[in-house]
Amino acid sequence: MAIDDKKLSGAESLRKTRTYGKFRCHNPTCMGRLEPKPGDKHVKCPICKCEFRVAWIRPDFPRIRGPVWEVNKKIAEAAFKKKMEGK
Repeated sequence: MAIDDKKLSGAESLRKTRTYGKFRCHNPTCMGRLEPKPGDKHVKCPICKCEFRVAWIRPDFPRIRGPVWEVNKKIAEAAFKKKMEGK
């Protein structure tokens, strides 16, 4: 059986789909794609409106540091209130 030189390994095929400069929202019900502008300290999810702090490993490589608690707490309280009114 001949070895196929053009077939990629699992890691090589995943490398083609890797996105730098973007990450996903950490809200488990959302998981929207976030793309902060270079140097931004905060990024807001356009879908669920949660806000996150951003750390820059390199000028083109952001990572989420954590949520902005004040903003996310307001969103969670509003959602809880709306849920309790529906019961």
